[in-house]
Amino acid sequence: MTNRTNRPPTVHQPSVPEVLGSSRWEFSLNPHAHRPATVVAAALVALALALALASGCAPESRRGPHAHSTPSSAPPSSVSPSPAITARATSDLRDPAEVVSRGGLLRTTIVVERKKVPLAGRDVWALTYNGRYMPPTLRLRPGDRMEITFENKLDNQTNLHVHGMHVSPAGNSDNVFLAIEPGKTFRYSYAFPDSLEPGTYWYHPHPHTFSAAQTAGGMSGIIVVDGLDQYMPASLRGITEHVIALKDFQLVGDRIKTQDLKMGAPTTRTVNGQLNPRIRIRPGETQLWRLANIGANIFYKVALPGTTFHVVARDGYPVNEVYAADALVIPAGARYDVLVQGPEAGVTELQTLPYNTGKAGNQFPRATLATVRSEGAPMRPAALPTTFAPVDDLAKEPVAGRRTIAFTENADGTLFYINGKQFDHNRVDFRARLNTVQEWTIRNDSDEVHSFHVHTNDFQVMSVNGKPQVNRGFQDTVDVPPRGNIVIRSRFLDYPGRTVLHCHILNHEDAGMMAVLQIDE
Repeated sequence: MTNRTNRPPTVHQPSVPEVLGSSRWEFSLNPHAHRPATVVAAALVALALALALASGCAPESRRGPHAHSTPSSAPPSSVSPSPAITARATSDLRDPAEVVSRGGLLRTTIVVERKKVPLAGRDVWALTYNGRYMPPTLRLRPGDRMEITFENKLDNQTNLHVHGMHVSPAGNSDNVFLAIEPGKTFRYSYAFPDSLEPGTYWYHPHPHTFSAAQTAGGMSGIIVVDGLDQYMPASLRGITEHVIALKDFQLVGDRIKTQDLKMGAPTTRTVNGQLNPRIRIRPGETQLWRLANIGANIFYKVALPGTTFHVVARDGYPVNEVYAADALVIPAGARYDVLVQGPEAGVTELQTLPYNTGKAGNQFPRATLATVRSEGAPMRPAALPTTFAPVDDLAKEPVAGRRTIAFTENADGTLFYINGKQFDHNRVDFRARLNTVQEWTIRNDSDEVHSFHVHTNDFQVMSVNGKPQVNRGFQDTVDVPPRGNIVIRSRFLDYPGRTVLHCHILNHEDAGMMAVLQIDE
């Protein structure tokens, strides 16, 4: 990827009417994937609905009105997506191309454009980074700098967020209040601290009211911060590793659906943009898999039947003690770095298992993600680590302030709130001071799971529904159970400025469930 001359963008936060007036695309967001289409009493629509039901495209239970702009050729927002695409495993997993830092600097260009790409055995219109549905992995080390020339060829504003990374939220760094307008080029510049934790992160757009549409359309990729090897036993350093980027789409005709997104609608799930790729491993071999949900909205419950995941990092934060899990629930935005040991020779499906997010939420079905083929000369299984990396424990720290954050939604599931307010970029909702610890109670006053995420600083989960939690390390995304609560503690380090916290179901974020956090010196 070549570097390009940057032109400063117009930096402001437009209102929704302003965006509507300046755009051709319609990113019409039903903020809930589980809301229905309007029932039209006409024979042709009834026939279309019957056909959709016959193909598994059942109507949803509630519907939201949010809309932004669309090509004239786009089907109406009420059109249901095609049934999820499935396929036999015929090709090996391809790890994304990488852009790697050299001499402490990662410099690259990201061009954002709508483009037709090969996907799931057909050519599909998608929203892409550098013309790819699965863009390059950005790979760096703690203490590196990153410079990105960011060129917007869409017909809407966009911007860039480096999810989970401890870096400044101000200026031309991880500033989600920037609006890179159509036709503009901007130079992002990040200076990461030496204390940046090794693990898996990701990048995606974060313009308010457009985040879900653009991410669902294909704009997301992986970031890897090297350094996990320092905690591995010598026998496991330099082992084979794979990015397992969980990325999903809904298809209408020959384009990825970005209008009226419904989480419960038929959805095709891919790994690295591939449909049911084949992952090869030798019996007994240990590999490092970087499991990351880099989609907009839906949940995964990932399992490899007969094989245990051994978690070494979560949300880009190495754990203090490696722990085993038969299945991992991964909401949008979350990541797990896991050690996997090859089973006996044979074929096993990497699956997402059925998962229910509550009576106002969704029931996600089982689906095959990839096919794991264990073959070749067996290896003696390596001894896996038990203790791993040092972690902080904020239970021992004085608390400078306590806050309550309440997630609520209206009866139709079309509007979403934090402490009874919808997002306003001009309003500061919460304040913190550098080098202090605060304790927040996140309360979910709805009948579905919400995923809490905060930018700039990770947090320690202290309790879930009053039950104390074992501290294995920090994280940046956590599920809040329906009619339940979690308690977290966060230390605000290094970077003053204005940042955000929100539900990471991006439909909900775009429909109001986000708040401004001001970190003062």
